[in-house]
Amino acid sequence: MAAQKDQWTSYHKDSEGDLSSGLGSDDTTNNKAITGLMFDKDSDEEELERLVLGNNASFRENLFKDGGLFDGVEADGEELKLADVDTGGLEDVDDADLFMIDTGAATAGSAGVKPAPGPKTTGQGNAPAWEDSDDDRLAVSLAGATRLRKLRISEAEDVVSGTEYSRRLRQQFLRLNPAPAWAQQQDGRPTKRRRRSSAASDSLSDSGSDAGFDVSTQPLEKFLRDVNQLAGSGGSKKRLLRPEVIDIQRTREIPDKHKMPVECLSFHPEYPVLLSASTASVMYLHHIAPDAHPPNPQLTSVQVKQVDVRRAEFLYPQGDRVFFAGRRKYFHHWDLASGAVQKTSQILGHRLEHKSMERFKLSPCGRYMAIVASTRKGGGVINVLSVATMQWIAAARLQSRNGIADFAWWSTGDGMTILGRDGQVGEYSMETQTFLAVWHDDGCVGGIVVALGGHRGPAALGDDRWVAVGSNSGITNVYDRNGLIVPGDELTLKERPTPTRTFEQLVTPITVLTFSPDGQLLAFGSRDKNDALRLVHLPSCTVYRNWPTQETPLGRITVVAFSRESDLLAVGNDAGKIRLWNIRS
Repeated sequence: MAAQKDQWTSYHKDSEGDLSSGLGSDDTTNNKAITGLMFDKDSDEEELERLVLGNNASFRENLFKDGGLFDGVEADGEELKLADVDTGGLEDVDDADLFMIDTGAATAGSAGVKPAPGPKTTGQGNAPAWEDSDDDRLAVSLAGATRLRKLRISEAEDVVSGTEYSRRLRQQFLRLNPAPAWAQQQDGRPTKRRRRSSAASDSLSDSGSDAGFDVSTQPLEKFLRDVNQLAGSGGSKKRLLRPEVIDIQRTREIPDKHKMPVECLSFHPEYPVLLSASTASVMYLHHIAPDAHPPNPQLTSVQVKQVDVRRAEFLYPQGDRVFFAGRRKYFHHWDLASGAVQKTSQILGHRLEHKSMERFKLSPCGRYMAIVASTRKGGGVINVLSVATMQWIAAARLQSRNGIADFAWWSTGDGMTILGRDGQVGEYSMETQTFLAVWHDDGCVGGIVVALGGHRGPAALGDDRWVAVGSNSGITNVYDRNGLIVPGDELTLKERPTPTRTFEQLVTPITVLTFSPDGQLLAFGSRDKNDALRLVHLPSCTVYRNWPTQETPLGRITVVAFSRESDLLAVGNDAGKIRLWNIRS
C-alpha cells in the first residue's frame, strides 16, 4: 500500500509539474486553487463515506476492543499479540471428529441426529402439501346429484363434510385407477419385475404381460393349479343384496379387444380366470386382477384356424378343459393340463342330424354334453354325449313348432329344461331319458332364451328355484319352480302356470338371460338396441332403478356372465369389448 501511495504521489507531482510548466505564476496559483477545490470534500460527503466505508478510528476501535482477536496494541501500533482463545478442551481431538461432510439427507440410523418433526401422514401415503381448513365447514349433498350417489355408504346418507367428500372421491379414483404393482412399495423398496426368458415366452401363443408373476415362464396348467398366484378376485363373504338400489362399481375392463362381437364368456369354476371368444377365431384367457399392472393381464390367446368360434366354455366342476365350436360339423376340446386339442368330427349314428355343432352346453356335473341338432324331426332334437367317451347316450325330442329355441341344464346335471320356439317348455330327466312334464310360457308367441338359477327348488327338477323365459316381443317371465308343481304330486306340473313376475322394460327381442351363481341376481338384455340391459333382484323380483344409467357404457350387449362368487359382472358387446363391474352390495 505504501509503494502504491508513493507511486501515486510521484505521478501526481509530475502531472502538476507538466501542467504548470507552460503557465505563469498566476496561472499556476489559480490552477492549484482549482485543484484544491476539485479534491476537497464537504461534510455531507465525509459523513456518507464514514457510514459506508467507516474510518480509521472506528476500524481500530473495533479491531482491538475487548474480546477481539488481539488483546492489545502498543501506542505506536508496532506490536500485536494474539488473544488467548478458549479451546474448550478440544486440543487433542482429531480433525476428522471436528468436521462433517454434508452428503445429503441424514439417514435414519445416523447417531446424534434427530430428524425434524414433519407433517403427519395417513395410511394412504404422504400428507397433502396443502390443506384448506374451510373444507370441514363445507356441506356436500351426495343424494342431490346423480353422479355422487355412488359415494354413499348407505342409501339414507346424504350430507357429508368437504373433507369426507374429498376422501371418498380419492377412494373412488383409486378403485377405477389402482396403483400399478411397480409403483407399490414393499419394505421401503419398489417391487422388481421379473424378466422373462425368451425361450419360455414361446411356450404359449401370444402370452400376455405379468401381474406380479411371469405368466410365460410356466405351463398354463400350473396357473390353474396355483391358488396363491391366481388369488385376488373373489373370496368375498356371503352377503345379501338389497332390492331396488344396488351398489355396483365399474372396474378396469379387459385390455384385449376382439375384432368381432364377443360371442361367449365363461368364468373358471375355481380361479379368477375369464374365457372369452368371438367369431374372429380367437379365444382369450385373462387373469381377473384389476389391481395388477397391466390390469386383468392376458394368460394366453389361441387362434383356431378355419373355425368361427361361437361357443366356448369351461368343463365344470374342475375347469381343466375348454370345449369350443363354430358353425362347423365338428367341435374341439382343449385339455389345459397337457395342452392337447382333440377334434370330434361326428356323432356315430347321428352325424346327419348335425350340420353345425355350435349350439352345445356342458352339464354342471361335468358328465354330459348336449348339442341341438340342426334337423327338426318332429319339432326339435337335442343329442346328449358322454364327456368321458364322447359317445352318444340319449336324445331329447320336443314336439315344438319351428324347432328348439334354447335349453338349460339343471344345477345337478340330472336333466335339462328345453324351450321350443312356440313357447313350450319341457322338463327332461337324464335318469329316465324322458320328459317329466311339458308346460307353456304365459303369453309367449316366440321363445328365444331360457335360464335356470337359485337354490332350494324342487328336488325332482334339479334343485333350481327360478326359471326365466325371454321372448321375441321383449317380455321376460320369471317363474318360481316350486309353484310349477301341482300340490300333492311332485312329479306333475301345471300346464299353464302363472309367472311370479313379468318384466316389460325392454321392447326388443330378449337375447341375454343369465342368473348369478348365488341366485340373487338375474340379468336380461337385448343385442338389438344400445344399452338394453336390466338387473333384477331375487327373490323380490324387482328391477334395480339406479343401474344401468344413461351414461353406463354398455353398447349392444351380446353376452353376460357372473363370476363364481357372484361379485363380478362381465358384459361383452358387438364392438368386441369386455367391461367389468364389481357388485358390492
